[in-house]
Amino acid sequence: MSHGLRRIALALALCLGTGSAFAETNLRIGLGFDPDALDPTTSRTYTARNVFITMCDKLFDIDDKLAIVPQLALGYETSADGKTVTIKLRPGVKFHDGEPLDAAAAKYSLDRHMNMKGSFRKPELSAVDSVEVVDPLTIKLHLKQPFSPLIAQLTDRAGMMVSPKAAEAAGDKFALHPVCAGPYKFVDRVQQDHITLEKFPDYWNKDQIFIDRITYQVIVDSTVRLANLRAGSLDMMEGLLATDIKSVREDKRLTLSKMIWLGWYGLLINVANGPKSDNPLGKDPRVRRAFELSLDRDTINQVVYNGEFVPGNQWVNPQSPWYQAQFPYPKRDLAKAKELLKEAGVKTPITIDYMVNNTPDTRAVAEVVQAMAGEAGFDLKIRVTEVGTALKAAEDGDYQLYENTWSGRIDPDGNTVLYQMCGSPLNTGHYCDKDVDAWHQEARATNDFAKRKAAYAKITQRFLENGWIIYMYHPQVLIAYSNKVEGFRPVQDGMIRVQGVKLK
Repeated sequence: MSHGLRRIALALALCLGTGSAFAETNLRIGLGFDPDALDPTTSRTYTARNVFITMCDKLFDIDDKLAIVPQLALGYETSADGKTVTIKLRPGVKFHDGEPLDAAAAKYSLDRHMNMKGSFRKPELSAVDSVEVVDPLTIKLHLKQPFSPLIAQLTDRAGMMVSPKAAEAAGDKFALHPVCAGPYKFVDRVQQDHITLEKFPDYWNKDQIFIDRITYQVIVDSTVRLANLRAGSLDMMEGLLATDIKSVREDKRLTLSKMIWLGWYGLLINVANGPKSDNPLGKDPRVRRAFELSLDRDTINQVVYNGEFVPGNQWVNPQSPWYQAQFPYPKRDLAKAKELLKEAGVKTPITIDYMVNNTPDTRAVAEVVQAMAGEAGFDLKIRVTEVGTALKAAEDGDYQLYENTWSGRIDPDGNTVLYQMCGSPLNTGHYCDKDVDAWHQEARATNDFAKRKAAYAKITQRFLENGWIIYMYHPQVLIAYSNKVEGFRPVQDGMIRVQGVKLK
C-alpha cells in the first residue's frame, strides 16, 4: 500500500473510531450582551437569565400559556392563614457535581438567596421568615405575612437551586464555576466572547434533552448577530432588531418568533442617589412630568421600531389583566411641558447626563428622545456605556437619566417591587414613598384579584405623578433561528428553553 493510501486508510479508521465525537450536536445561540455573574443569587441581567434557563432549574417554571408548572418541585400547599407554604420536591434529582437535591439543599439555596451579602433575591423573598426541612423531600416556608406572589417568584432566579457543597467550596467565586441542577452543566466562559455548557447525563428530565452542547456567543451588534445566523455560524439569536423583522421573514432559511414581552423599557431618573441627583429633573416631579410630556411614544416606536413595539406608561403591558386602563400614557404636549417648567421656576436649557446602553436600538432611541426633549428646554448629553459598566454606574448614582429595560415577570409584583420600594436593590434612583411601600404590602397580602388590582391602582396613580421611572413601551420578544432548529416553543419571558429542541 502506498504512503498516500495508508494516510487515507488511517484517516478513515480515525473517523470510524471516533464517530460519536463527530456526531455531537452543538446549539449556538447569539446573545446581545455579556451576562453578569453566573450566580443566580447575585445576577441581575436578562442575558444571564437566558444562560440560567439551561443550567439552573427552578422549583417552578412557566409554560407557553404563562401557567405556573412544577419543575424541581412536584407541587405545593398553602395553609389556611396563608403564612405557611409546603413544597414537595421531585425525587432523584442531582446537582451537576453528583450531590442530591434534597430538602436540606433546597433550604440552603433559599437561605443563600435571602441572606447572602450582595443578593438580588432578598426583596423577592422578603416575606419568608424561615425555611424548615420537614423530611428529605419536603420543605416548609414560614412567612411573615401572606405573600401572594411567592410561587411566581420561585419560577425565576429566586427558585433556582445551587449545590451546597460547590457553593461552600467556592465561596464568593461560585459564579466562576456554577453548579446547579439543570439540563446542562458549565464548561467554560471567556468574558465578552462565549459561554459553553454540555449536557448533564444525570438530568432528571434527560429524555427531553437532545442536544449535546450549547455555546452562547456574545455579539453585541444585532446586525452582526443576524449576519452570523444567516452565514450558519449561529443557530439562534435573541434581540433581533424590529427593523430586521421583514428581512428575516423573507429568508426561507430562517424562522421568526415574535410576541409581546412581559417586561418594560423605561427612562430611569436619579432622584436621591448622591450629588448627581441634585438637578431640577431629579428634585422636582413637575420637571419630570414636563420631560415626559416632551416625548412622543408613538413616534419613537415608529421611527426606531417600525411600529412593532407597544407604547405604555406602566410596568405591565395593555394586554395584561393587571393593566390600569384609567391611566393611559400621555400624548406629547410641548405647551403643557413648558408651562410646568415655568411653574417649577427652572431656567432652560436644563442640562442632563443621559446614560445609554451601547446597542444600536437604544442609541437610536436616545437620539430621538434627545431631539424631542430639546424642544421643551432639556439639553440631554448622551453617554454611551457598556451594559455592565452602566449597571455599576447606576448603583453608584453616577447618572441623571438612564435608559434601561426590565425583562418582566408573570406577577406584577416582580415588575415593580425591585424598582419602587424604598431600599430595593434595583431602585438606583433611591426613590422612596412610604405609602407606595404600604400599598405593595397590601397587594402582596391577598390572593383576591380585585383587591390586589385596587392596591396597584393606588400605586399607579402615585408613581405616575412623582415616581422616578418614565415607562415608555413594551418590547416584542424577537428571536430568529435557523430552520435546522426543531421543537422550539417560545414563552413571553423571552427565555430560550431547550427542552424538546433538536437540530436537524
